[in-house]
Amino acid sequence: MIVTLIVVCEVGFWVLLAAGLGARYLLRMPGLGMALLLCEPLLEVLLLVATAMDLKNGAEPAWRHGLAAIYIGYTVGHGHRTVKWLDGHAAHRFGGGPPPVKAPRYGMARAHHEGRIWLGSVVAASVAAALLLAAIWYIGDDGDTSKLEASIGGVWRLVGIHGLIVLTYAIWPKKAPEGEASAVPARDPEHVPDLLVRRPGKDEEQV
Repeated sequence: MIVTLIVVCEVGFWVLLAAGLGARYLLRMPGLGMALLLCEPLLEVLLLVATAMDLKNGAEPAWRHGLAAIYIGYTVGHGHRTVKWLDGHAAHRFGGGPPPVKAPRYGMARAHHEGRIWLGSVVAASVAAALLLAAIWYIGDDGDTSKLEASIGGVWRLVGIHGLIVLTYAIWPKKAPEGEASAVPARDPEHVPDLLVRRPGKDEEQV
């Protein structure tokens, strides 16, 4: 059941995201769009409650419970960045906004960009580890929690590997080809206009 629910939550995430952006830019109903986007965290709450109930009902702690915690952590660490990135593209394509700034490809600008993504992975791992530790505490000595403990170690190993890869961008920054300026964006591509900020309409922009 837990694995099925994870799949449902993933599909639901993209359905709500598409519906929210569609309402915001195609239907010109920003209030409805925001309401749909704000429903996305409810999916993680549903998964968390279902996982806790599964353990409470006597299910043996298994990899699926660790996967649920990791999924929730990943959504917390990287979900907001994904939504903002897609919102920037939708604003440009359907809302008359400026073109999204591409991620830097060279030099320390690329290293800083990758570092911010890595920080999202650290947040994701912290949330996942906290949920797994809570599950281990909840189970106590009444069950085998070795798989949950292994999931915590696995998550932080992945974060460590990700960090080492990011570090290479700082130690050996990639140089732009000759004749091409290093792509340093005027603004951070990840800092596209926030979903909670109302964009001015065309009439307001001309004022």
